[in-house]
Amino acid sequence: MSVPAADLVIIMLTGPENPKRLPSAFFLAATAAAAEQTVVMYFTGPAMELLAKGKAESIVPIAGGKSIAGFMKLAEDNGVQFIGCLQSMELSGMQAADLAKPVPLLTPSAALPALGAARRLMTW
Repeated sequence: MSVPAADLVIIMLTGPENPKRLPSAFFLAATAAAAEQTVVMYFTGPAMELLAKGKAESIVPIAGGKSIAGFMKLAEDNGVQFIGCLQSMELSGMQAADLAKPVPLLTPSAALPALGAARRLMTW
């Protein structure tokens, strides 16, 4: 699996432990993609949990607000590509079958050269 040449890469490190921090990353990614930029989000560490079945739906940063799944859908609907970290998935005890939907899974050594070549790189 090759990573597309990206205008913006967001390396997602934040996971369910900090729900109020999550919406902004997906909103920024969606906004950049809507402006016709190629955007990739690489989920690693605790952020891999966001890709698990039912997890993003269960995280609501503000009482009565939208779940993180809604922000993730907005990003994907605008063309943001999600990539998961294979090692983080395994370290968290997850398997590909635990993911809400199939996403490319890359080790850091396979992903970082292409991710690092992006015009802009953010860690979140």
